[in-house]
Amino acid sequence: MSELTKLGVAAIRSGVAAGDFSAVEVAEAFNSNVANAKALNAFIVETPEKAIEAAQAVDADRAAGKPLGKMAGVPIGMKDLFCTQGVQTTAASHILEGFVPTYESTVSANLWNAGAGMLGKLNMDQFAMGSSNETSYFGNVISPWRRNDGSNAALAPGGSSGGSSSAIAARLCPAATGTDTGGSIRQPAAFVGISGIKPTYGRCSRWGVVAFASSLDQAGPMARDVRDCAIMLEAMAGFDPKDSTSLDLPVPNWEAGLNSDLKGKRIGIPREYRLDGIDEDIASMWDNGIAWLKDAGAQIVDISLPHTKYALPAYYIIAPAEASSNLARYDGVRFGLRDLPEGAGLQDMYAATRAAGFGEEVRRRIMIGTYVLSAGFYDAYYTQAQKVRALIARDFHNAWVSCDLILAPTAPSAAFGLGEKNADPLSMYLNDVFAVPASLAGLPAMSVPGGLSKEGLPLGLQIIGKALDEQAVLNAGLAIEQRSEFTAEAGEWW
Repeated sequence: MSELTKLGVAAIRSGVAAGDFSAVEVAEAFNSNVANAKALNAFIVETPEKAIEAAQAVDADRAAGKPLGKMAGVPIGMKDLFCTQGVQTTAASHILEGFVPTYESTVSANLWNAGAGMLGKLNMDQFAMGSSNETSYFGNVISPWRRNDGSNAALAPGGSSGGSSSAIAARLCPAATGTDTGGSIRQPAAFVGISGIKPTYGRCSRWGVVAFASSLDQAGPMARDVRDCAIMLEAMAGFDPKDSTSLDLPVPNWEAGLNSDLKGKRIGIPREYRLDGIDEDIASMWDNGIAWLKDAGAQIVDISLPHTKYALPAYYIIAPAEASSNLARYDGVRFGLRDLPEGAGLQDMYAATRAAGFGEEVRRRIMIGTYVLSAGFYDAYYTQAQKVRALIARDFHNAWVSCDLILAPTAPSAAFGLGEKNADPLSMYLNDVFAVPASLAGLPAMSVPGGLSKEGLPLGLQIIGKALDEQAVLNAGLAIEQRSEFTAEAGEWW
């Protein structure tokens, strides 16, 4: 049974379809791994019964000769940002603790309809605000990786989808959902040596996903390899009339289109991403990635994205501004936590509820967002940031004249220790420096493992593509995956 947890999405799906093992056997094996990995704190809620129930339905369909879905027999982890009917959904915040939705998010419903089962709700940074999974009300998620220097320092699994990355790397699930607002799929994937793709903005419905920054939030898959990401993305994506930003386009067959031959493709290397003092390991991995893509037949071209240096400050104006608006709904009246001091009026209840319910980082971003949207500062900050965002999108548009894809590091470093960056929020925000531009432009971007640091920790390479061209991004990811021959795994200690 334990051998089943070494399999990915494609292998599980084909094994179940062929009758090599049952979907229930797979679910039981992963349920066991989840139950034995409490030390990682990857799950907020475990739902072994849901995984078994879905597996039984798949086994019954197979026995009856019915066609099986794209994710048939695959148990997955669900980031706790996706509303799941009858199962607590908290966005890892105290203010939503105990909230049980009466409806299902579109993305999770698509996955269940494709035959997937739910192992549980995955821990994350509170309201998806964080890069290390240290802002969760339910405690830090711990990476299954350790440095090779003999220290046992607990490492960050990245964020905000840290529960997803940790669970996949520790083989608690073969795949998981993530959301990416400014790098929250790609950076955690890089930190633990797995793959993850943020599709074009609008590919996956945001309906039923707890909102952080609505013009940036995008759901995507995280899995052990590129093919598994392609399979899962096909199941997740699709038009949703309930989401006004959803793209009314057919979902391509990305899995069937996978091809690592990049002849005729031009790969842009943005000179602005060569930051002063860039980490040696990151620079070396980037050079390796360039060589691998050349070997796959691609032509390497030098490009410029001149407004890159303004991306991070623009993001940290726009995202908090949208968050301050989205999080205004948590007032202690309609759902979630209510803190009502004796003799308090309505305004006092609002203040007490939010003070008790929101964590420090969430409060910080709400205050920043409220400030930049205020009457005296709206034009000076928010309007200017939106103009910069348009310039960043134009940079990419201009770059596509001379290239088809862009290659860059995913993050500026390997995973850092829990607590190492807590005292300096700006240092934490710099983790997103390579990821944010693609988010501001709404472009598809993927992280794939690119090697190990001197400390033996995973490093990720990022591929950014043209809008709606997830296929090219996946294909370049496959080319890197085949040449990097990355097989390193975290040694089990939990």
